[in-house]
Amino acid sequence: MSWIQKLYETYEACEGLKPDGAQGLMPVSHTTQQAHIEIVLDGTGNFRRAAVLEKSVSTTMIPCTEASGGRAGSKPVNHPLCDKLQYLAGDFAQFGGQVTSGFAGTPDEPYREYLSSLSNWASSANGHPKLNAIRTYVQRGSMLRDLVASMILPESTVGKLAKVWEGDKAQAPAIYKVLPPGQMPEDAFVRWVVEEDDGNPASGTWQDGALIAAWIAHYASMQTRRGYCMVTGQEGILAIQHPAKLRHAGDKAKLISANDNTGYTYRGRFLEAEQAASVSFEIAQKAHSALRWLIARQGSRCGDQAVVVSWAISGKPVPNPFVDTYELLGLETSDGDSGGDAGNAGQAFALRLKRAINGYGARLDPTDDVVVMALDSATPGRLAITFYRELQGSEFLARIQTWHLKCAWLQNFGKDTKFIGAPAPHDIAQAAYGLRLDKRLDKAAQERLLPCILDGSPIPIDLVESTTHRAKNRIALERWEWEKCLGIACALFRGKYTERKYEMTLELDRTTRDYLYGRLLAIAEHIEGRALFIAGEKRETTAARLMQRFADRPNTAWRTIELALTPYKMRLRNLRPGFLHAMEKELDDVTAAFGENDFTRDDALSGEFLLGYHCQRQALRPIEQASA
Repeated sequence: MSWIQKLYETYEACEGLKPDGAQGLMPVSHTTQQAHIEIVLDGTGNFRRAAVLEKSVSTTMIPCTEASGGRAGSKPVNHPLCDKLQYLAGDFAQFGGQVTSGFAGTPDEPYREYLSSLSNWASSANGHPKLNAIRTYVQRGSMLRDLVASMILPESTVGKLAKVWEGDKAQAPAIYKVLPPGQMPEDAFVRWVVEEDDGNPASGTWQDGALIAAWIAHYASMQTRRGYCMVTGQEGILAIQHPAKLRHAGDKAKLISANDNTGYTYRGRFLEAEQAASVSFEIAQKAHSALRWLIARQGSRCGDQAVVVSWAISGKPVPNPFVDTYELLGLETSDGDSGGDAGNAGQAFALRLKRAINGYGARLDPTDDVVVMALDSATPGRLAITFYRELQGSEFLARIQTWHLKCAWLQNFGKDTKFIGAPAPHDIAQAAYGLRLDKRLDKAAQERLLPCILDGSPIPIDLVESTTHRAKNRIALERWEWEKCLGIACALFRGKYTERKYEMTLELDRTTRDYLYGRLLAIAEHIEGRALFIAGEKRETTAARLMQRFADRPNTAWRTIELALTPYKMRLRNLRPGFLHAMEKELDDVTAAFGENDFTRDDALSGEFLLGYHCQRQALRPIEQASA
């Protein structure tokens, strides 16, 4: 239960904190809901007006019980204050509304249950003037009539609510534009505004601090179930049901649940659900509220269901382990980032990364607790913790820094995004499997990379080989996609084989066969590319077209590429003799650096040849600019 203890401590440390104008932590016994209609009453419960809410302002904090906060099934429990029309409108059945099938009694059963719970709260010691106004209005049973008269809900020709809009979609009432697909106007959710005569500016029920506190006190007074809390180790009021809506407003999955009446959930271990897990009501509410807040504020999505969130218990900012170096450092494209200053690119990058990490370290104490948690759900109702780590602040920052250093390489993500650093896990997944990869495959790849970032685990060899293979198959990719894939493949290969100590700049003293063959390919491409540029021709070079074949059979393919260079050398000998002389000398130097029999061997090249190719290509660019 360590995770729930850390979330509870986070809530206690960050309660009332609203960084950068963001929404603060949710109060106990409250949840969020997308409201569609806002009804405005006066202080005595008279209807004033109503409005359809735009989606940008529809998210509303509402009071909830344990049962209503995670309600599901055929007979959902009503919320205490704001809810759907079937609970609030006494004339719901009169206008043809269909209640949820699980209500076996009369059609007004949801309305009566809602009115009963509202009256109990309003008449208790924790009542509030707004509750009296809302109760008075609800008791009149005229809500749908008022909404139809206000042109909020459409009425059919037979005096019933219109289920669907059959006219021109452009002229459809506003309610149809805010409802989720498949829902009808009778499914709309309502929130309340009570304009009191005392000048209270907090007219919305979600804005009134006194009303919020009243519900917290009232609901706490209703709790009677006591027992041993596995988090605090003390006796207290226990939670009966645990909150949902952790990843988004429509999320029904729970981290803790035991609603299997057959006992299958804990078969062979326990007789009752409470024996498996018992958590106090306050701890459960605050911990889940903290997790919901953290995910909305700084969570990283992996597909539709999985999410990863990292945070400091103290609420201090920490770097996101799921972003690339460009986003981590807030880089802007410059000559240093794009490789123009290749001589000290690695050193400049390391210093910039160190300054950024030190910036976090200046605010985060070395002993501050940092937690990284990954959540995923295989079914709509169950949520699992798939990855969990507790680290000290200094250790967490050191691991982030290590990842971005060992996988640092020149990345080309487009015209405005060129940087030196490590790619993000999502970009790695795309480089390995393609831009149109399946969401499940994307999620699986990102989850496999999380231990590599935070635990220092080796990068999976299949990801390295897959990105290398796609970077070799140059002719099958668009130019921009291949450039991106090439940088990522080099970064992963460098990060996989850290013991080889690859540099981000050209290493003239590295004489391994694969590295040298990569250099040869870059030089051949440079020679032909210059000749084509002089002639005004725009097409791929022979080296580019034969890159896959070159990687599989380098000696055989090199003879083809070298013979294809002959007419281009003749053209350059007449127009750019100095450039050609320098390139031929470069070819001779690289060829002479091969070891015995290395040049004549024809077995396939590893991903190392991409590093030699990329570094040689970068090193040739200053020569190209000087002789242009």
